Amino acid sequence: MKKISQLIVLFAFIFAVNLSAQTVWKQDPNHSKLGFTVTHLSIADVTGYFTKFDVSVTSSQADFGDAVIELTADINSINTGIEARDNHLKTADFFDAATYPTMTFKSTSIEKSGDKTYKLKGNLTMHGVTKEITVDLIYRGTIQNPMANNADVAGLQILGTLKRSDFNIGSTFPDFAISDEVRIKADGEFSKK
Repeated sequence: MKKISQLIVLFAFIFAVNLSAQTVWKQDPNHSKLGFTVTHLSIADVTGYFTKFDVSVTSSQADFGDAVIELTADINSINTGIEARDNHLKTADFFDAATYPTMTFKSTSIEKSGDKTYKLKGNLTMHGVTKEITVDLIYRGTIQNPMANNADVAGLQILGTLKRSDFNIGSTFPDFAISDEVRIKADGEFSKK
C-alpha cells in the first residue's frame, strides 16, 4: 500500500511539473499584425489586414518547438485602406461577416524545418468552412524588453499561402480578377501571461 501511495505522489509531482512547464504567451496588439495579399487583375498586389484579433501561444520549449497556437480574428475588422472595398469584402460576395463574423485557427502539429523555422499545421475555419493548412513559423528570438520591466518578449512570424476557393470566398470572381491564392503574413510580439 505504501508503494502505491508513493507512486501516486510521484505521478502527481510529474503531472504538476509538466503543467507548470507550459507557458502561455499573448500577443502585444500594438506590435502584431495579421495581414494578407492578393493579386488584382494579375498585375498588382492588394494588401489588407485584420485590426482585431487575438492569439495565444502555449509552449514549454524556449525555441517554441512544441508551440500550440490559437487565433481568433474579427472579420468585421478587415482593412485594405479603401472603405468601399472593405464593406464589399464583408458582404456575402466574400466573407459574409454577418453570418460568419469570426475566423479561427488552432494548430495541430509542429515540425522543425530549419534553424528557428517550423512547419505548423492546423485547422483554419473561415466562411463556415474548416480546412487543414500548413504554414511556415519563424521564431525570431526572445529578448528582455527594457520598456516593460525587462519582461521576456518573443517574436514569431507566420508565412503561408491558401486558396480562397477552398473556403468558398469570392466564388463569383475569377482568378484573373482576384487571385485564388492568398498570401498570409502575420507578425507578432508575445509576452508571458
